[in-house]
Amino acid sequence: MKTLVIVTHPSIKTSVINKRWVEELTKYPEKYTIHELYKVYPDGNIDAEKEQQLIESHDNLVLQFPIYWFNCPPLLKKWLDDVFAYGWAYGSNGGDKLKNRKVALAVSAGIKEEDYREEGRYHYTLDHLLSPFETTFQYCNADYRSFIAFYGAEHETSGSDLEKSAQDYMNFVDNL
Repeated sequence: MKTLVIVTHPSIKTSVINKRWVEELTKYPEKYTIHELYKVYPDGNIDAEKEQQLIESHDNLVLQFPIYWFNCPPLLKKWLDDVFAYGWAYGSNGGDKLKNRKVALAVSAGIKEEDYREEGRYHYTLDHLLSPFETTFQYCNADYRSFIAFYGAEHETSGSDLEKSAQDYMNFVDNL
């Protein structure tokens, strides 16, 4: 079965990293389903049942997004709140739809990696900042596979850095 990649970027057309990652995924339609939330739900009204069915039709789930105020974009938070509902993602009455499903994060961070260190400018690592996602997946009994990150997206990115990032990304999602 395929991997579902939930892409949540508020302006994917102007993105460098996330757009490049999506371009790479599109080369393998037999392996990946790309689901861009801002394209599907520009009004923010999420069809939770449709999203749940989409997840259920895939083996793996990747949430791809830029770090947005040290968190995820607001539409992804709303998506999580609406889709990971009681009785579906957790709880009684069939609340096990994420159980043992491999899930991971793919994030782009505007600031440099050294700023995401305990001794760095912001005093928190991406491990710390992304821990609510890990905890959510653990709560839903999913098989959390960590994250891949591209740091420094606000700064000029060389062509070789972009290509290495795309290769690293594909290796990551291929090995879930």
